[in-house]
Amino acid sequence: MSATAVAALTAILLVAVASTVIGMLGHRARRTSDFLVASRTVRPSANAGAISGEYLSAASFLGVAGLVLRDGVDALWYPVGYTAGYLSLLLFVAAPLRRSGAYTVPDFAELRLRSTSLRRLCSVFVLVIGWLYLLPQLQGAGLTVEVVTGLPQWIGTVGAGVIVVLTVVFGGMRSVTFVQAFQYWLKLTALAVPAAVALVFFLNSGHTFDRPQAPDFREQTTVTVETDVRLDTGAPTRVQVGPAGGVVDGAPVPAGTVLTWETGTRHEVSAGSELVFPAGSPVPTTAGRPTTDARWLTPLAGDGPYQLLAIYSLIMATFLGTMGLPHVLGRFYTNPDGRAARRSAVIVLALLGGFYLLVTLIGALSRFYTPQLLVAGPTDAAVLLLPEAVLGSGLAGAILGGVVAAGAWAAFLSTASGLLVSLAGVLSTDVLRGRSAAADRRMAELRISTVLAAAAPLALTLGVTRLDFAETVALAFAVAASTFCPLLVLGIWWRGLTARGAISGLLVGGLLSAGAVAVSLAGVGGSGWVGVLLYRPAIVTVPLAFLVMIVVSLVTRKHRPANTDALLLRLHAPERLGLFREHVENVRRPSD
Repeated sequence: MSATAVAALTAILLVAVASTVIGMLGHRARRTSDFLVASRTVRPSANAGAISGEYLSAASFLGVAGLVLRDGVDALWYPVGYTAGYLSLLLFVAAPLRRSGAYTVPDFAELRLRSTSLRRLCSVFVLVIGWLYLLPQLQGAGLTVEVVTGLPQWIGTVGAGVIVVLTVVFGGMRSVTFVQAFQYWLKLTALAVPAAVALVFFLNSGHTFDRPQAPDFREQTTVTVETDVRLDTGAPTRVQVGPAGGVVDGAPVPAGTVLTWETGTRHEVSAGSELVFPAGSPVPTTAGRPTTDARWLTPLAGDGPYQLLAIYSLIMATFLGTMGLPHVLGRFYTNPDGRAARRSAVIVLALLGGFYLLVTLIGALSRFYTPQLLVAGPTDAAVLLLPEAVLGSGLAGAILGGVVAAGAWAAFLSTASGLLVSLAGVLSTDVLRGRSAAADRRMAELRISTVLAAAAPLALTLGVTRLDFAETVALAFAVAASTFCPLLVLGIWWRGLTARGAISGLLVGGLLSAGAVAVSLAGVGGSGWVGVLLYRPAIVTVPLAFLVMIVVSLVTRKHRPANTDALLLRLHAPERLGLFREHVENVRRPSD
């Protein structure tokens, strides 16, 4: 095993041990409120660090940099949307949601509209969104282990799953809060150090990204094609077929054959083929992606006819989906009051902004240092490969690679921990019907639910083909934006919402968006504007969910809960008026 692999594996193990120790020994959960909301004692600064650690997942740490490397400025909508989503959360949801006194989104739904049917439906969508979000976290852990150590992906996936389960089972939200805050600063350091080192070397290279030509390989590079790929050329390219041979444009090509590809041509390369590019050779890119540096810096540079439609839908999903993510919403229940929840959201905006600036910088630098990923490699691996590409395979490159690997694992563990807390609470209370009054028995039910919540996405991760992390998470945002966003916004700000209206909107928005996600993951979405809407459904499903909730609520206005005005007053009145109550009445809630 190389020095880089040893350093990376050591760093991963240190992060895993530190996270597990803090989770198991730091603040052991003894009551239900400890497990689910940290007894509502988390202050804004600590909560902001925990929220940032939880929110900045595999999609942020690896996926955004990979998208910037591949798509250029068009990829910037991802970090902009992920950050701006917290502004929407701050403006419309954070403080009123905390004043509700609920533990989970299903709790809030039943409190607001007095409907057990609505509560059960919310529980189903919490599981759907949570499992869809967990999928790229576990896959990211496997990819990191494979790229930096050469070990099989399943080892990293299973290892991450076990560590997260142990952290949540023994610590709950109280312990996870401190683990996630630690992991945020580790992730930030793991990005800042390689970004600074790579930037210094890049500035000394004299390279710029405004050139009209394609990027080029700095040294002779061998690329092994693992899945069938179509490549576009931005300049005349000479490529030699490696010792393993290959199949190019549908025909077998013997090893050692030199191929010449003209500018603006597209070529199909089959899985298992090996391509050798000499130093200085132009880099071909996967079909539809910018082939030159100048196009890479130009908005809407791809060749798809419906790019603008896809971007608008992505913006809607990311801007509105954040306020519908169960694990993010759960964080605001841990603040002492609504004012603290609002302060947490403001601090998070600053922390997220700094993080995404670093990720974007690394994505841009990767186009110079790791151009081979544009051909057939997983662009998500750009952050992991950057240290060795800059410093070589010596001691310095190995140490820096270990720091990055540690940050990557911190990203997976922190997000997965928060997701599991949310999923375990819903599974225990609303699926397994765990409502025992005995504290010990209730805690046992929550811990069993944690294991069950992790089992489904872990099995799915081991059995499905990996997608781009940021793309997969964007699908989860689309479902969240189409379900919980309308429910929370209308439930908090409109007295006319009824249970029947909420259920109808959830079903329409949820089934349509989840169905589109299923079609996208199955790879049968087709092309044209229909294919774009299946892959980016939010632009249709979010307005439709709002419309259905409003129309059905107006039709069923006679079924509006009698205490609506009093409840809305409590959601919006400052705590100092004395209207807020920690334990709301008439809501089924786990007992401590």
